[in-house]
Amino acid sequence: MFKRLLFVILVVSGAWFAYWFVGASAAKSGFTAWFDTRASEGWLAEVEEISVKGFPNRFDTTFTNVALADPDTGVAWELPFFQLFALTYRPNHLIAVWPNSHTLAFPDQKVTVASTDMKASLVLAGDTSLPLERSNLAIEGLALTSTADWTLTADALRLAAHRQGEGENTYRLALTAEGLAPPAAQTLPKAKGLPRTLKTVQADITAGFDRPWDRLALEQARPQPTWIDVKLAQITWGDLDLNAAGRVTVDPAGIPTGDITIRATNWREIIALARETEQLPDGVLDGISQGLELLSGISGNPKTLDIPLTFKRGATWLGPVPIGPAPQLVIR
Repeated sequence: MFKRLLFVILVVSGAWFAYWFVGASAAKSGFTAWFDTRASEGWLAEVEEISVKGFPNRFDTTFTNVALADPDTGVAWELPFFQLFALTYRPNHLIAVWPNSHTLAFPDQKVTVASTDMKASLVLAGDTSLPLERSNLAIEGLALTSTADWTLTADALRLAAHRQGEGENTYRLALTAEGLAPPAAQTLPKAKGLPRTLKTVQADITAGFDRPWDRLALEQARPQPTWIDVKLAQITWGDLDLNAAGRVTVDPAGIPTGDITIRATNWREIIALARETEQLPDGVLDGISQGLELLSGISGNPKTLDIPLTFKRGATWLGPVPIGPAPQLVIR
């Protein structure tokens, strides 16, 4: 009896080892082929080493000294390592781990991304294109530093994306941040009396895209939004508060059409802050300020306004008054 049991254990162990070895080898060869294919397409696609460990229950893949650059967008990524972890019995559920420092380069600037901890959970569908079903990104101690002379820091940041409906290109996005200090907070004079961090940063948005977010989103082109439904977007900075809600459709050029309503508390101080930080041209701010003064006179509330913004014909309208071009919503 003992010998038979021992024989069964040895057979099962050998089969499991073979399964793990075949899976690990397939993962390594698949990742190697991915880098080779990108290089053949004109990318900069370099990796010093790809290793797969984790026997017997995990596939732990580590990419060492990675450099990627997409010639079509001019976006590049360099990092000393990147890791993907998966359980052997759930290979479509991945944990991604970033190093404490890596860089992203764009045509106009390079951004250093530093953090004390940065990881994400990703659940992918079984299709060969690996469409994203849901993901959760968590970052602690975030600091972004740009060669364009701006910085952004946050104590913690959480971003979740969940696909809505099987086979749909619709995703619900949720964002929260703690201790977020945007670029404006880094340079604002202390005399303004505002804290260096935002009290509240949160958003609940559902968006439709022209194609799913899958591996082709990195290999070929990023999916582009076709409509955006803002259920809630809120920023609170000291006594300044902005809430937004509304829905827009987006054409193939990235130009939105629709309505967004913004509730602004202490809106005059917000306009003054925008002038101080030089985020918008004075001419645009003059038009916005005049329109808001008119709305304030109508509403009778000097501090809080519900601001109806309409996007149509490529322009942004405040009521009947055009105040500037509509934003271009394009993901590079």
